[in-house]
Amino acid sequence: MEIPLAYFAYITCKDVEDARRIGRTLVLERFAACVNILPEMESHYWWNGKVEVAREAVLIAKTRADSREALLERALDLHPYETPCIVFVPVTGGNSDYLDWIAREVG
Repeated sequence: MEIPLAYFAYITCKDVEDARRIGRTLVLERFAACVNILPEMESHYWWNGKVEVAREAVLIAKTRADSREALLERALDLHPYETPCIVFVPVTGGNSDYLDWIAREVG
């Protein structure tokens, strides 16, 4: 198994404004080097015993392996959902200059 060089945090948000607020804070406070916001997606999910449908925004935050827990805690503090989707996807390859930049910018 390859060692992750970075992690992308996949976070769903109620709307683009919420994604911007959370994402900007994560960048300003150095939990993430960069965030991408995908403004609209449609989610279908089980909640409280029934299937729900909602429009949401996706926030992808780029971070280092050793910063995942801190990013998770901060995102949970900022997020209005009762049980937000905040999961990490390992990055095991890619543009080494970009991955080095992520490592330098997260603090």
